Amino acid sequence: SGMWALREVSEAATAAGRTARIHLKADTGLGRAGCQPADWPELVAAARTAERAGTVRVTGLWSHFACADEPGHPSIAAQLDTFRDMVAYAEKAGVEPEVRHIANSPATLTVPESHFDLVRTGIAMYGISPSPELGTSADFGLRPVMTLAASVALVKRVPAGHGISYGHHYTTPRETTLGLVPLGYADGIPRHASGRGPVLVGGVRRTIAGRVAMDQFVVDLDGDEPPAGSEAVLFGPGDRGEPSAEDWAEAAGTIAYEIVTRIGGRVPRVHLDAAAEGSPAGS
Repeated sequence: SGMWALREVSEAATAAGRTARIHLKADTGLGRAGCQPADWPELVAAARTAERAGTVRVTGLWSHFACADEPGHPSIAAQLDTFRDMVAYAEKAGVEPEVRHIANSPATLTVPESHFDLVRTGIAMYGISPSPELGTSADFGLRPVMTLAASVALVKRVPAGHGISYGHHYTTPRETTLGLVPLGYADGIPRHASGRGPVLVGGVRRTIAGRVAMDQFVVDLDGDEPPAGSEAVLFGPGDRGEPSAEDWAEAAGTIAYEIVTRIGGRVPRVHLDAAAEGSPAGS
């Protein structure tokens, strides 16, 4: 993205006695990492000098979209034009990239002219739509592959008027049963979803009662008494009526990207091979 990075890579390659393979990133309008068009000639020239010295090999040219998840946004075409110009400049200067790439998940799905030599699917790899405005997962032939579940740690009966969790933001309207789910914001469960996050317990969709705590939250089971150890499904592909990551995003006022990527390291990952398990999908 900049001269300092090229210098550090070149120095490291020299010290290692190897040639570093690098991609030059162009800032075509996102305004994050990447080299501005005005600074591109300097970066390209320096990269070519480093190539001749044998410290680097420019194998890629790339950029990233700002608004590809907003259909018809004028920045999409503008960034594509800028990217083509910056690629053409670098190639005229002697850069011979193996790949040129700019397409993220939404561009992969809806902007075919952005595909170039490769695409970088992120959220689509989870089987989740990059934007409700673009369409649902099913609209794109995607299937959510990630399921988040826990075992209900405790089920107990409480009287009407019983305060639940910190601050008593939820009080039981009647005698009922409560289920304790051992997941909290330390595991990546959004505290903003307190009182709104959906959970499937005992085949019925429930809603978090009260605040999400560090390690746990409570659901009002409305008198049902599933045994302790029953599965609580926070999100998944929806085959059993469980909520989706998008449902959680709406509950927390965020996007599905954040929901699936924020799950913490304390949560065990179980990878299922669909073919080996004889199941139509993995989790």
